[in-house]
Amino acid sequence: MTEKIKTLKLIHLAICAAMVVSYIFAGQYTIEQLIGQEINMDNLVYLTIPIAAFILSNFMFKSQLKQVESKASLEEKLPVYQTASIIRWAILEGAAFLILFIKPDLLIFGILLILYLVYLRPTEEKIINDFQSNV
Repeated sequence: MTEKIKTLKLIHLAICAAMVVSYIFAGQYTIEQLIGQEINMDNLVYLTIPIAAFILSNFMFKSQLKQVESKASLEEKLPVYQTASIIRWAILEGAAFLILFIKPDLLIFGILLILYLVYLRPTEEKIINDFQSNV
């Protein structure tokens, strides 16, 4: 069981590390430039990217978890959890990349998506809680 969770943690770490490195090299901004960004009506459309990614990723994650039998053991549920997590992370990663390359002026929202992605680090407790809350 712990080996399968370690694999999932390694995948998560690789995705997070790739995003951080991408943002460091592609987004050459200082803290002052990031905080000083103004959101006007032209940029409002681009704000839908992180919001939609957040909603869609959580919806897809929960819909994947609902497909598992509630009586199955955690060991049997883990492959479905791994698939659901990778789908969730891919949606968030895609949205962060879209922001980075389409509208780098709003880099702060991509950084927020990356922070959320880091927060989603899989642990055994989170896995158990996700299955219990999805019943």
